[in-house]
Formats: sequence, C-alpha cells, structure tokens
Amino acid sequence: MNKRKIAVVITARPSYSRVKTVLSAIQLHPNLELQLIVAASALLDRYGSAVNYIVKDGFEIAAKVFNVLEGENLTAAAKTTGIGILELSTVFDNLKPDVVVTVADRFETMATAIAASYMNIPLAHIQGGEVTGNIDEKVRHAITKLADYHFVASESAKERVVKLGENPEFVFNTGCPSIDLAKEVKENSDSLPFNPYEKYGGVGATPDLSNGYLVVMQHPVTNEYQDSRKHIEATLEAVYQLNRPTLWFWPNVDAGADGTSTGIRAFREQHQLPNVHFFKNMEGKDFLHLLHHADCLIGNSSVGIRESAYLGVPVVNIGTRQNRRDRGSNVVDATYDVQAIKNAIEERISSSKQISNVYGGGDAGKQIAELLEQLPLQFHKTIMY
Repeated sequence: MNKRKIAVVITARPSYSRVKTVLSAIQLHPNLELQLIVAASALLDRYGSAVNYIVKDGFEIAAKVFNVLEGENLTAAAKTTGIGILELSTVFDNLKPDVVVTVADRFETMATAIAASYMNIPLAHIQGGEVTGNIDEKVRHAITKLADYHFVASESAKERVVKLGENPEFVFNTGCPSIDLAKEVKENSDSLPFNPYEKYGGVGATPDLSNGYLVVMQHPVTNEYQDSRKHIEATLEAVYQLNRPTLWFWPNVDAGADGTSTGIRAFREQHQLPNVHFFKNMEGKDFLHLLHHADCLIGNSSVGIRESAYLGVPVVNIGTRQNRRDRGSNVVDATYDVQAIKNAIEERISSSKQISNVYGGGDAGKQIAELLEQLPLQFHKTIMY
C-alpha cells in the first residue's frame, strides 16, 4: 500500500505552533508521508526564523518558498499572495501530494488554497469557521469555500462552516492543535524550565521574573493598519506606567507591522523601558511555558483566545483583531486607550485563573492525522444549498 502524501504549508511562526502536533502525528502515521513546505515569513530572520525551530524539532523540509514582498502594507500583502500562488503551484507540481493542508487565516494561506484548488488537489483547512471581523475573516471563509475537508476548533465554528454550505460529513470539530502543546505544558510545568534571556537573547532590560511578569504580543490590524503606531503606543504607555516586569514579542508581518515596529523603537529610545525585554521569536512550547506562568497576557494575539483559555492565563485583549471570536472567561477586552488598558491589566492580575476547553482537550493532532488517512480523496463539492 502506497503511503498517502500530505503536503502541509507553514507560512508564519504562529502557523507552526498551531500545527506542530499535526506534523508529528502525520510523520508517525504508518500510512502517511509528510511533505513539509515552509514559506513566506516563516523563512525570514526579521520575523524570528521559524524555519530554524522546525528543523531543530526534527522535521525534514520538502520545499522552501520565498515569496514575501517588502513593504508591510496592503499592496505588498496582495502581491505576496500572488507570488505565493505562482511558487506553490510549481512546488505542488513537483511533489504531487494527495492532500494539501493549509492553516488558519493569514493572507499567505490564501495562496496555498488557490494553488491547490486550481490543480485539483484535495484541500484540508485547519481552524476554519471562526469570526474576527477583519480581513482575516474574509480570508478564512474564502478558504472554507475552496477547501474539501474542514478541521475546526470549536462547535460554533463547525456550525458556521456547515451554514456556509459545506457538507457536514467533511466538517470535524477536532479542537485546535495548539491546545495539544498547551496540554503538555500544563502537565509538566511546575515552574519556568529555562532562562528566556540566556536561551533567546533579545534586547532591552532583564527584569527579575521571580515575582511575576507580563507578556505582550500585539500585532497590527490589517483594516486599521494606518493606526498601527498609535495603537502600539497606547499599549507601550500603559505598560510603561505600570512598570512591571514585561516580556514583549515582535509583531507579525501583516500590513501595518512597520508602524508597530517603528512605534516600539521610538518609544524605547525615548523612555528606555527599564522593566521590558523584547524577543523576536521563541519555540512554541517554551513560549507556552512562559505564558503559563505569566500574570497576564496583553495584546491581540489569538494565543490569548486559544491556548490561554486552556491554561487559564488572564488576558487583556486590545482592540478589534479578535472581534466575536469564541473565548473563555479569562479574557477581558480593552480599547486603544492608556487608562482602559491599565485598568484592564490591573483587574486581570488580581483575578483568579479561569480555565476553559472551548478549543478542545489536547488530542487534535492525532485526530487530524487519522482523518487524513481515512477520508476519501475528492476535490469537488457536494451541493448542500
């Protein structure tokens, strides 16, 4: 029996942590062959070189696709998507996968979906059916309509995919694969098992973390990208005024990232930020260890909505990037206002841990690998409307 070839496309550092357990499960499955394709910002040093962690974790890379166009604006995002379609089409033609797997909602994942669909390759989509209210939602729902199999992370996401007209027989609530890693961390993390400064370097102060610390991860919002500097400055000012030990992570490659990065650098030069340390990237499991022991996560990353719910980490979600997304009671929302952010952080720090399994219980990777082996290979739609 020939092994079924599964091509998984990783385009950014969050994508890798989202599907690491899926990659492992495919690699270990006796009837599946993993074809790992690394593309876009996952290859770039300025965004943390996620590819280095992929290789370190023992995954063999079948192809690399360099398709990020400089600019960090809407035009660059659109053109990067176009280049991705061109390059991935060639890769798929060479590898001839039986199934292509794409992850979540980033603009680069649209290129994966379009290339696979036009080449009549069955497409599986992880984390479809969720809502956020910005361009990511449009991308996610568009990929849902291009995809043949849907591995969603929550019940409401499953209902939404079915309402979009997809065949319920091919829509599966597997939970989110990132929760698999969170489960491992939760079961094996009595204390922070590494020194983040020694292991990952970074820049800025080196505050003592023994009495608690904050973690900040805030990305630009694509449909508000002109205001990205103003948005990050509000968070910087709030954190500066609170003056608590803080570990801050660099933003994604989305439109507006240049404004976010410039705002951080300018504020850092003006105020020195004596209690803040900045990192480009961190291995997924290490980041979850760090998050698990944090007093609060601040920003607008989906890790605050997903893994933090399972770990019970208090979260201050700023702005509109995660609008209407399923969330646990660990999350409180704040506007782009210094006092509102400060108040929310202080309220979250004083709150007890509130745990939720809204995104699954930690076995998504194995479920998805089993489904990829069992599902019939098809690249056409059964009409459901």
